[in-house]
Amino acid sequence: MAELLTAAQMRAIETAAMASGEVSGLELMERAGAGVVAAIMQEWPELDAAAQRALVLCGPGNNGGDGFVIARLLAERDWEVEVCLYGDADRLPPDARANCERWCEIGEVLPLEPDLEPSSSGAALVVDALFGTGLTRPIRGLGLTLLDLAEPRGQGGRGGATPRIVAVDLPSGLCSDSGRVLRDADFVGLPDRLEAAAARADLTVTFHARKLGHVLAEGPELCGKVVVAPIGLDARRARPARRERAEEVTGPGALGKAGSGHKYSHGHALVLSGGFGRTGAARLAARAALRVGAGLVTLGAPGAAQMEIAAQITALMLRRVEEAEDLAALLGDARLNALCLGPGLGQERARDLVPVALEKGRAVLLDADALSAFAGDPDELFDMLHEGCVLTPHGGEFARLFPDLAEQLAARPATGPAFSRVDVAREAARQAGCTVLLKGPDTVIAAPDGRASVHAAVGARSAPWLATAGAGDVLAGLIAGLMARGLPPFQAACSGAWLHVEAALAFGPGLIAEDLPEALPGVLRGLVG
Repeated sequence: MAELLTAAQMRAIETAAMASGEVSGLELMERAGAGVVAAIMQEWPELDAAAQRALVLCGPGNNGGDGFVIARLLAERDWEVEVCLYGDADRLPPDARANCERWCEIGEVLPLEPDLEPSSSGAALVVDALFGTGLTRPIRGLGLTLLDLAEPRGQGGRGGATPRIVAVDLPSGLCSDSGRVLRDADFVGLPDRLEAAAARADLTVTFHARKLGHVLAEGPELCGKVVVAPIGLDARRARPARRERAEEVTGPGALGKAGSGHKYSHGHALVLSGGFGRTGAARLAARAALRVGAGLVTLGAPGAAQMEIAAQITALMLRRVEEAEDLAALLGDARLNALCLGPGLGQERARDLVPVALEKGRAVLLDADALSAFAGDPDELFDMLHEGCVLTPHGGEFARLFPDLAEQLAARPATGPAFSRVDVAREAARQAGCTVLLKGPDTVIAAPDGRASVHAAVGARSAPWLATAGAGDVLAGLIAGLMARGLPPFQAACSGAWLHVEAALAFGPGLIAEDLPEALPGVLRGLVG
């Protein structure tokens, strides 16, 4: 896990470091500027080989101060550097003003006037140091500048060689906490590409740790590649309380099996199926649960579907579960310690079986039909849930269970920090009293105690071929299988999300849902090998 910070949390860490006397604001700014320059030269070695031309856009806060340091360090490499400042130099914060004055000893500062589109023609590099993490309202008066930076760029575009765009902390216009573009009312009603007043970067260099905005919503698309530059801050100083922290899922944790165990020591998962012709989703989930290491997996199906299932399974077991009474009797076996309900279950069958499954207090994963069945009265479901449950809705299912939260998330943000997917998942987990996994490229997992994690399937971990029928059923089975193995719900959900994407990456394009469980052995071998 890697920590993801809000803008306020990052400010608290910096403030605590400066208050302790271990570092000054000027020293932090110098380290930040040096980190950006180092990241640029590492990303594009050809820029390190010979002096080039750069355009540095500085804003009215400390992000602009970082820009002045970057400009000076590039000039020391004999680069030709043009600096534009948005705002009044006399109103800059003290550290930023000091660095502005240092730059003025070797170069001039041009005013970045409202709606001025500074020429990047001939520049090898454009540095966006306008706002960074400090943005709390839509950017006004810089529409043409930001849209110029957001224009798609190809070789030879805009009158010459295409400049590289580097953002300091975040592309300007992007909310640090949500990854959403703060919308200027002046842009509403224009074509989509013009309505979003935000820059687009090829490389974003941030400091100390990634921010939520780098991995959520529009952030990954606008940030390009994100590099974290250390600036010498104590990782634990002013660390937020656990319930206020968010972390990025970077691995599944320990999943190896002890040599002394037997099948029942690794749990027994029960996956409930729908009727005849509706068993495929449950079979996918059950196979995933078995592949991820559950000692045993049983499919519970109505009698009319048993022959269909039996013809297509081997290692999986099959029991008849026609009605609620059958499930209650089956759960008399305490070794059945994790349940998966929803994939292909059917909403009528879900309303019959979900209350029985939840009454027994076992680890329970609810997905698909097991969620949609309660869309008309989500409180009925919430009243039955317990901390051993995991809900795995996609956006549509989430909106049916949590309509008010979905409406807040859908609203276009006018101020920051904007409402984020982490915010909605946390509140949903609190309302439901259990772990909620909100699916998407930026999958968010939240626990009722406030813990939150983000699994970002973006950049090198982007797996667009997961947009295929049945992929979500496999994810449900992975999490249920991990809970059968004894992982707590929140940890099982985080690990399942990571394994799901890792299996897709291992297989590659052309993937269909059936391929995911079969790719797992190679993924697990890499973890324990």
